[in-house]
Amino acid sequence: MNPKRIRTLKSGEGGHGPVAYWMSRDQRVEDNWALLFARGIAVDAGVPLVVIFCLVNEFLGAGKRQYEFMLEGLQEVERSLSLKKIPFVFLPGSPGEEIPSFVDKYGIGILVTDFSPLRSKKEWVETTALKLEIPFYEVDAHNIVPCWVASGKQEYAAYTFRPKISALLPEFLVEFPELEPNSEFPETFAGKIAGRKKAVRKKVGKEVEESPGGRNMAELLPEQLRVEGTDPYFESGHFVPGESAAREGLETFLTQRLDSYDALHNDPTKDMSSDLSPYLHFGQISAQRVALEVEKTGANEESKAAFLEQLIVRRELTDNFCYYNRAYDSFESLPAWAKKTLDAHRQDRREYLYTREELEFAKTHDPLWNASQVQLLRTGKMQGYMRMYWAKKILEWSESPEKALETAIYLNDRYELDGRDPNGYVGILWSIGGLHDRAWREREVFGKLRYMNYSGARRKFDVDAYVARYPPVE
Repeated sequence: MNPKRIRTLKSGEGGHGPVAYWMSRDQRVEDNWALLFARGIAVDAGVPLVVIFCLVNEFLGAGKRQYEFMLEGLQEVERSLSLKKIPFVFLPGSPGEEIPSFVDKYGIGILVTDFSPLRSKKEWVETTALKLEIPFYEVDAHNIVPCWVASGKQEYAAYTFRPKISALLPEFLVEFPELEPNSEFPETFAGKIAGRKKAVRKKVGKEVEESPGGRNMAELLPEQLRVEGTDPYFESGHFVPGESAAREGLETFLTQRLDSYDALHNDPTKDMSSDLSPYLHFGQISAQRVALEVEKTGANEESKAAFLEQLIVRRELTDNFCYYNRAYDSFESLPAWAKKTLDAHRQDRREYLYTREELEFAKTHDPLWNASQVQLLRTGKMQGYMRMYWAKKILEWSESPEKALETAIYLNDRYELDGRDPNGYVGILWSIGGLHDRAWREREVFGKLRYMNYSGARRKFDVDAYVARYPPVE
């Protein structure tokens, strides 16, 4: 693999013990550069590989729907790894405590993790590195072009970022090698895995029939997780979690929707989106695999280009922003022109002001906005065009830009399956704060930010059909 994809977080002499891959953002076995790098090191050293996953008790407002989606996907990861004789060890607790403890207890010789630009993962990595005395590596397995290679600074907009990505794609957009299995299942971890399953059963106070890869993780949500126990509006069948479902979803998109993507993806009544964002967020499918498969198709070239622009340029631009701007979820991170114009319009009269609870349960005067929020409550994903309209209306109906950002981020992270993601933060900041955009004609409340309204939506698509699809919640 390309060595530019790897960074040394802590140098030193590797021990003689197993190599451990701390899986975090990229929760898959296929097409995973971090897993492949860790296995390559293990092969060279003649030692086995073990994969570990650390489950924190709360994560950026995630709820039951996100934890269940993730845990069911991880169950498939465990099954797939078992076929490669690679143990999967599940560690509930704080990564900064659990990872170093695991390394010490099992004599791990080298540690590898995947890359995330978010503050939480950076802090976990920094805390872990301080406690280690072994080599510790980070691999960008999420972006096609590694984030630190694509650009050495925060990019102003897509037009400044696009040429850099385009120039590097031939070097990085390549096929993946096969993952080599362990020669045998390392018995060192057999007791740890068996003991962990027994402890989880005891904690939740029930027995369940185990799948070939282990227990049903989603049914065994540990009691210490700080998530709401109910999610009454969520209809879980819209997205089936896991690598296999992600690949099936990709195939469906390629054969049934990609050809019309350019013309129809912004129409929320046509269902021409890829619907891959939950899988991309949890790393259940590689964006690189998606791009490779899109390029192989004979679909309309304009549609392929439009989709790849979103998948590569726009998506990787969001990692760039969150990586180089630590305040990526705040008003302070906005461009100077946007902060200036929003400040100038703070005192403008708002015709409507809604509480967070009114917005959360779609109780506004606007049937189109309400339908978008109901779509989010029920399916865990809002259509892309509606996400822009949704966020801009939150700005219009909030007492300040800061309050609008807080509300939009809360709702996004609480209900979107693909929330808590650079893509989500940047999308909200683009809508509410002009990030990666330009100044437009000035108007009340919005200042010079791009404006969207109900009548404009009516000119673009059948609003009534969309509203009828997502009636009000009780």
